[in-house]
Amino acid sequence: MTQAIRFFTAGGPDVLRLEELELPELAAGEVRVRQYAIGVNFADTYYRRGIFPATLPACPGSEAAGVVEAVGPGVTAFVPGDRVAYGASEPGSYVSERNLPASVLTKLPDAIDFEAAAGMMSAGLTAGYLLRKMWPLQAGDTILFTAAAGGVGQIAVQWAKALGLTVIGTVGSKDKIAIALAAGCDHVIDHSTEDLAARVRDITDGQGVSVAYDSVGKLTFAGSLKSVKTRGLLVSFGTASGAPPDLNLMELVLNGSLYVTRPGVAHYVADPAEREELSRELLDHVESGRIRIAVNHRYELADAAKAHEDLESRRTSGSLVLLP
Repeated sequence: MTQAIRFFTAGGPDVLRLEELELPELAAGEVRVRQYAIGVNFADTYYRRGIFPATLPACPGSEAAGVVEAVGPGVTAFVPGDRVAYGASEPGSYVSERNLPASVLTKLPDAIDFEAAAGMMSAGLTAGYLLRKMWPLQAGDTILFTAAAGGVGQIAVQWAKALGLTVIGTVGSKDKIAIALAAGCDHVIDHSTEDLAARVRDITDGQGVSVAYDSVGKLTFAGSLKSVKTRGLLVSFGTASGAPPDLNLMELVLNGSLYVTRPGVAHYVADPAEREELSRELLDHVESGRIRIAVNHRYELADAAKAHEDLESRRTSGSLVLLP
């Protein structure tokens, strides 16, 4: 039996309920993992609310870390007892045990604990594809990263600094400025009180940034767009404050022949080799200390609704994990 958080109708955090379920037999290519820590991400709330499609009843969650309990036919890369982690998987990680395709798992070094691993894999793979796959960034380039004090933001800022980039981060409140600076931001803008684009132009001597990464959406999209230098890129990858406004394509010309994209991590880790490449680079940065994972909030699995409440109310910073 496995304990699982499921919901039977889309809605608020109160729709989440704890149940006991029977796991099916392992299919070919599958691995059974006993999970010791489970990551909580903003995308999980979209799934629960019905913004992302779900077949009901459904179980949220895309990342966790634990130990292999058994392997199915044809699996040779893992054996029982292996420490493993995964992120950016199909939903269903809010469980104590789970059957998974072996192709989504990566071996976890002994130096990285389960909580850190669970709190970093989806956010880390997201940060990884944004920085490594979207644009040919070079050491010395300047980027803008919104929500720099969040789970993805803190990992992305540290990864960007390891690549030699200058990072302008934004936060949504004064109390998160210190967190963003501690992550490595060279400059921090409170987008709730400051003119985002004007501050970026001031910091960059009027040039703007090579790439602006925007996960906030409605509140920051226009400012992020106006912060990008001529022929630069705006990456809109989240909607924490609501969906961005409709974009008139003429704005791209008027602001410097800009590029805009709306990517999703699933399309950058669908290839097992590409997923493993990003996972190994992430784990190497963490193991070496170049990236530190801040697990600031821990909840029992049964308290998943409370975790969602805290996340959606923006009372959190860094990573959140559930403990089965």
